[in-house]
Amino acid sequence: MSTLSIRIPDSLHDSLKRVSRKDSISINQFVAAAVAEKVTALETETYLKTRAARGTKSRFSEILRKVPDVKAEPEAESSN
Repeated sequence: MSTLSIRIPDSLHDSLKRVSRKDSISINQFVAAAVAEKVTALETETYLKTRAARGTKSRFSEILRKVPDVKAEPEAESSN
């Protein structure tokens, strides 16, 4: 495990203390979870962009042609 010292505004630190206390977790746990969430989001974005770059409109159309043309169920239509 690594130690990291950061400087944050007092107002953010106060909010961090309040929120972590509300969740009954330590500030360290809260910050570790927040960093993990952000890193995962950025890595997911990179992954999706890489996958999208490999796609083509013709392949997309080909896949869509395989989807059966069926009427939506009534509850699915009313949710729009």
